[in-house]
Amino acid sequence: MPIQTLNPYTNTVEKTFEPASAQEIETTLHHADNAFKAWRTTSFAHRAALMQRAGDELAGNQDHYARIISLEMGKPLNQSRGEINKCALVCHYYAQHAEEFLQDEDIQTSALRSFISYEPMGTILAVMPWNFPFWQVFRFAAPALMAGNVGLLKHASNVPQCALAIQEVFEKAGFPKGCFQSLLIGSREVEQLIKDERVKAVTLTGSEGAGANVASVAGAQIKKTVLELGGSDAFIVLADADVEAVAQKAASARLINTGQSCIAAKRFILEKPIAEAFLAAFSKNMQEKRTGNPLEDEDIDYGPLARVDLAQELTEQVERSVAAGAKLYLKGGQPDPDSALFHPAILTDIIPGNPAYEEEFFGPVALVFIAEDADDAVRIANDSPFGLGGSIWTRDIQRGQELARQVESGAVFVNAIVASDPALPFGGMKKSGYGRELSYLGIREFVNQKTIWVSNPQE
Repeated sequence: MPIQTLNPYTNTVEKTFEPASAQEIETTLHHADNAFKAWRTTSFAHRAALMQRAGDELAGNQDHYARIISLEMGKPLNQSRGEINKCALVCHYYAQHAEEFLQDEDIQTSALRSFISYEPMGTILAVMPWNFPFWQVFRFAAPALMAGNVGLLKHASNVPQCALAIQEVFEKAGFPKGCFQSLLIGSREVEQLIKDERVKAVTLTGSEGAGANVASVAGAQIKKTVLELGGSDAFIVLADADVEAVAQKAASARLINTGQSCIAAKRFILEKPIAEAFLAAFSKNMQEKRTGNPLEDEDIDYGPLARVDLAQELTEQVERSVAAGAKLYLKGGQPDPDSALFHPAILTDIIPGNPAYEEEFFGPVALVFIAEDADDAVRIANDSPFGLGGSIWTRDIQRGQELARQVESGAVFVNAIVASDPALPFGGMKKSGYGRELSYLGIREFVNQKTIWVSNPQE
């Protein structure tokens, strides 16, 4: 089946690609294997120079790459530029810090010398989604390549031009042939790639189902995986919060990437005393957000969803939730069943067992819950199969930090919208996955942490 760029705003096919053949897949694997043998022996200084160039390429041509993102998945152009700049940042960050993160670590024992050596593994397969089509690749690729590995990308099938452009970035930066390659293939080919002995480990960002499938195949091969899966982040508003200011933040947090983000705020948990006032302000801010053509209108806040079927699935989720007793506080929704556009909506009166209580909503639908007090808010936040991120909004910073420790997730932000930062580890718990990306922890996921023990010859 052909792989296509389908503009989600116009619902028209922009470009078509033929999937890689079996021979092309084999050639790609061969190039990767050969590249690793040489790349692993290069110095950190050499790798850093090339990674710096990759970051410079992104920063210097942000509009070119941003337009590819907006064309293929509908992100507003100003947000796409921000994504490209963040990719440049992560390249520069690891160019500067990788050697420090992977230097030999001496451990005092009875040996003459004993230390941990961090050594590359080989070809790492990355199975990546469409919602942040550059960022989610670069946050894997920058540390992996700096560690001495090589990368093989199986990108989502609706962003083929992004996949090819990412490979182009590394080629323009001077990385050797085979060091980073994109394979335009369907999901069915992933299993055989994982099973290939030249692929040493797999990282996936995607749905819970995709993660379970990849982990199962990789586990049978005894291969390392890192999974960053779904999220249903809690946005806890305590009674002492500044309602008007936080309601503005809440609308922005829900509409990050048109709500198509694992770490977008999705469940808004309000202490009872401020619930009514917050809902009114929140709804007003959601309604004031503007939409339009992502490639032409610089002032919009959200674009269409990435595909028409995604808007249809979100509509169906809302309908099932309402049928089960939830209330539409703000109707929003899909104006046309054949359109990828979905206007912001708010659901209230959500109880356990309702689809809105149990499922991830990947689009601009806010789920609102009322808590009796702060402890009850944390209980509701933790009553979820997901644990990726969350935020707490309060004037009492000390109380916010204490509650943050109780929230079951990979990250909690106090008085700030959840975001990823190259210096901090990123990942989840429960069904949001395992392993970490970014920071020194992320670069150590795909290395062999080798113990080396040295004694005198006479011993």
